[in-house]
Amino acid sequence: MAELPAREAMEFDVVIVGAGPAGLAAAIRLKQINADINVVVVEKGSEVGAHILSGAVIDPVGLDKLLPEWRSEETPITTAVTDDRFYFMGESGSLRLPNIMMPPLMNNHGNYIVSLGSVCRWLATKAEALGVEIYPGFAAAEVLYDENGAVTGIATGDMGIGKNKEPNASFTRGMELKAKYTLFAEGARGNLGKQLIAKFNLASESEPQKFGIGLKELWQVAPDKHRKGLVQHSFGWPLDGSTGGGSFLYHFDDNLVSVGFVIHLNYSNPYLSPFDEFQRFKTHPLIRDTFEGGKRLVYGARAITEGGYQSVPKLTFPGGALIGCDAGFVNVPRIKGSHNAMLSGMLAAEAAAAALSAGRQYDELTDYETGWRASPIGKDLKRVRNVKPLWSKLGTLVGIVLGGLDMWTNTFGFSLFGTLKHGKPDFKTLKPAAECTPIVYPRPDGKLTFDKLSSVFLSNTNHEEDQPPHLVVKDMALQKASEHDVFAGPSSRYCPAGVYEWVEEGGDSKYVINAQNCVHCKTCDIKDPNQNITWVPPEGSGGPNYPNM
Repeated sequence: MAELPAREAMEFDVVIVGAGPAGLAAAIRLKQINADINVVVVEKGSEVGAHILSGAVIDPVGLDKLLPEWRSEETPITTAVTDDRFYFMGESGSLRLPNIMMPPLMNNHGNYIVSLGSVCRWLATKAEALGVEIYPGFAAAEVLYDENGAVTGIATGDMGIGKNKEPNASFTRGMELKAKYTLFAEGARGNLGKQLIAKFNLASESEPQKFGIGLKELWQVAPDKHRKGLVQHSFGWPLDGSTGGGSFLYHFDDNLVSVGFVIHLNYSNPYLSPFDEFQRFKTHPLIRDTFEGGKRLVYGARAITEGGYQSVPKLTFPGGALIGCDAGFVNVPRIKGSHNAMLSGMLAAEAAAAALSAGRQYDELTDYETGWRASPIGKDLKRVRNVKPLWSKLGTLVGIVLGGLDMWTNTFGFSLFGTLKHGKPDFKTLKPAAECTPIVYPRPDGKLTFDKLSSVFLSNTNHEEDQPPHLVVKDMALQKASEHDVFAGPSSRYCPAGVYEWVEEGGDSKYVINAQNCVHCKTCDIKDPNQNITWVPPEGSGGPNYPNM
């Protein structure tokens, strides 16, 4: 590659990577504390909210603390939960679980059904009104360090680099955004967060992080099918008893229904396809009636951090901190993380503001690291810390029963199980294909169930074609010998966007990567059995463009 010109640099007090709930809450809180703090947020999506995908039912505790007057303003948060239902599903029927059986923390009354992307767009207006600079369409591609190894900011990716890795006619050099402190809020399996965890050995005293994949569609349903304020969760069919996961249906706004399916990525059968399980789920008698006469508007998918309390790494390092899902603050049984993301952003912002006020820079924000477990974040996660490992070790029925019992006892401040370990990371849980039975999925009907490519079309995904691959296979021979020959090519199934294919050519199997389809879910980076695939940021603004997910 030809030698590139030096990057231009801009100086800030705080750089924040990611304009999700955590990053925007941190930016707003910094300006609330001291309007003179110079803050910038860099966002890889084409606009704020373009890469945001969540259920979402939000617990307003974070908003209440950040913007106490929000209820008196015009916001996208308008649908309060009015009906809260839980079901166990069999193949042809379902059993509703009485709400009185559910631990108090599972109660959704007082929460709101929203498009989290729309909430982030609204938060961005709040941040900008306070003087925060927001740069959408620029992917943070590199962490900057000083001679002592402290983080000093980030560099955005170069634009106009061709597939041959040489600059083309549209070449533009990335920018260096330097800061006294840098907060990383990239979401689950953040590319730079992953690097920082490895470089600073932040996970040395925590359990392996665990993940799920969440798939979601937004539908406009017939008015007589709409139940505004209804929140419905289920577990069971179509998954077997050893595969963790569940569903959600959220009715909100004007005849909109968010339907989603989450599968824990510690599943063992390489023939399982999360996308096809989601499509099959919609055919259940409890579900399909909602969508008859309706129209599917948007589709998307995203990895979810599921390790919880015992998997949160050390959060601070010289010059910066991890916040939000970069840190892993999702409450798995509640399927909620935005409240903890916002609270973590605020905690880190308060620590950074105090450090700046004291004239410090490039050191560790120790108040944030030492304080989160005693904060509402730690208390929220500690109460549910054993649900995921019980489910994983004992299967759906026994695991959920004991997990529910543990949540009940934690309501009173103790646990029957202490703090359980997760065991294997998700990439080690696949069994060889020879030990598993292939799964035959029904063909999509184009009305209720769909194929991957028509679904990706609804995600508005776009990537510049002439650019280096952002899905990097380190050893193609290993991919053939292991991923294909031993595990029967699970990437062609676990990817929810049809990115990966094994194509037979002249008696040989060729690995084809359709990177233009990538919705940035990061599942390949997590689930590949050899950790042989790495997701890196594509050229700025590439990826999905979710309007209201």
